[in-house]
Amino acid sequence: MWIDTHCHTKYSYDNWLEPLDLIRRAKALGLDGAVITEHYSYEASLPVEQVGRDEGFLILRGVEIATDKGHLLAYGMEDDGWNIWGRDSYLPLEEVIARINELGGICAPAHPFREIGLASLLEKILDVQGFTAVETHNGGNSDDDNRLAVRAASTMGLPSLGGSDCHKVGAVGRCATEFTQPVHDMASFIAAVRAGACRGAYYTPRPLAAAA
Repeated sequence: MWIDTHCHTKYSYDNWLEPLDLIRRAKALGLDGAVITEHYSYEASLPVEQVGRDEGFLILRGVEIATDKGHLLAYGMEDDGWNIWGRDSYLPLEEVIARINELGGICAPAHPFREIGLASLLEKILDVQGFTAVETHNGGNSDDDNRLAVRAASTMGLPSLGGSDCHKVGAVGRCATEFTQPVHDMASFIAAVRAGACRGAYYTPRPLAAAA
């Protein structure tokens, strides 16, 4: 099954993408699910979960966290109690990873080789402990950025994730993650990633009949 593991909607407050438009586009592309990773807040994505239920489409929720060494995808929290720092940006990467892991979640660096000023992980990714996976395929990245992430994941012996990083409907599904064991909720998502039963890739849309 194919899941876009890095999606944003209007609840990230940096775009106007309606959840319904995202979900219907994902369904039309033959995706099996999407993970909504709004910036800074897990709780912000709650309305999207209901839209997914109404549409009969798997919606899971995580968060994209801005740290002092780049952006981090975190999965498995239950509320915004993970954030004990009282601010949204430049949180201490290693401490955030430890906090998410302590809560039973998992972390993966988002677009680690995209240069976003001083807060870019780049090759320092190899020195960080506590990641469960690496986002190797990001729909907003250059091919070179993604190739470097693939190489880093291989060097670190970690599974890969793919996500569109969509902020508009046309970007949905540019990259996605193929899971080789069933995912039906966040617990099974985390179990599959920990088992390495996933791989990030550029996503090729599938006919709806084939996706069913």
